[in-house]
Amino acid sequence: MGVVRQFTKTIAERAKGAEVMQSLTPDQQVVKIVNEELTALMGAASVGMPMSPRPPTVVLMAGLQGSGKTTCTAKLARHYQQQGRAPMLIACDVHRPAAAQQLAVLGEQIGVPVYREDGTDAVAIATRGIAEALVIVDTAGRTVIDAAMMDELVRVRDAVKPTAVVLVLDAMTGQTAVEVATAFQEAVQFDGAVLTKLDGDARGGAALSLRAATGRPIYFVGTGEKVEALEPFHPDRMASRILGMGDVLSLIERAQQTVDVGDAKELEKKILGGGMTLDDFANQLLQVRKMGPIGQLLGMMPGFGKMKGMKDVQVDEKQLDRIQAIISSMTPAERRRPEIINGSRRQRIAAGSGTSVQEVNQLLAQFKQMRKLMKRIGKGGLPPILGT
Repeated sequence: MGVVRQFTKTIAERAKGAEVMQSLTPDQQVVKIVNEELTALMGAASVGMPMSPRPPTVVLMAGLQGSGKTTCTAKLARHYQQQGRAPMLIACDVHRPAAAQQLAVLGEQIGVPVYREDGTDAVAIATRGIAEALVIVDTAGRTVIDAAMMDELVRVRDAVKPTAVVLVLDAMTGQTAVEVATAFQEAVQFDGAVLTKLDGDARGGAALSLRAATGRPIYFVGTGEKVEALEPFHPDRMASRILGMGDVLSLIERAQQTVDVGDAKELEKKILGGGMTLDDFANQLLQVRKMGPIGQLLGMMPGFGKMKGMKDVQVDEKQLDRIQAIISSMTPAERRRPEIINGSRRQRIAAGSGTSVQEVNQLLAQFKQMRKLMKRIGKGGLPPILGT
């Protein structure tokens, strides 16, 4: 609460003495001040995780059970793997059944080696697992903070002498996450944090208070369960999302990581020429879904939450699954030329995709309308809704 009181006091003081800029209305001026103070509260600039000038860089992961720590360990490994590094994982959670197996499965998915043993001495496992590489050590979590947990964590830290101690926090716990961070800071003096399950603006409370309460930066945020759902934390972008102003830069970065520029240009020609097929449509749907949940992507668009009826919109991801299933049940000829799909073909497609003929008809009608619209735009015309 102290952070909140100081924050509102600062906003009030700045707003009282502020002169309204010519390009802004008074309410826009207040939003500008709030945005700047939110950014400053969360650290002003993005902070990267420290790296050792000499191998190995050792990262010690800490956190409570259920915070997503083991998954976050694999996400972090993948992140640095994408940057050309050669990370290695060490499974030191000797208390939770199957924890080492979970890390091994995740490591196999991303092609990162995992060091594991059957013993119960986490300190010995961590010490033997250190290699000449970027090493990420996954430690045990507990449902609550206890002396035994902290003692083991401190002993592992002292044994491996990590370059960075990273605390994994569940953003869904809100201000409780800050209380957990304060306890870990007193015990192990962590260097920075990763906020998991931060997939909506309503879960920004922990991000707002963490730095002010502990003085430690947030390195990354987890935005989903998949191993690729990890992003560097940018205070200015988080402030914009909290205020409903979107996060266009993060949206662009996701697109750049997912979409091939050459394929996109080729598809643009086909779309504007009226030659887009259902294969193209399915491929684009797959590319977009790789960027993250559709609802999350829409939330990054400026002003989307303020649009009438859009604030609480829920995108049915299962409906997208049904669309992909319908297209997959078509023959190559049907996907290229949907106009040949007659009644019997529609029944076959519906049966093969586990959907109804009505859903098949709806998809075909929407695709026909979309292709007609794109072809008109390609010829320089505008749809009636956009025309003058």
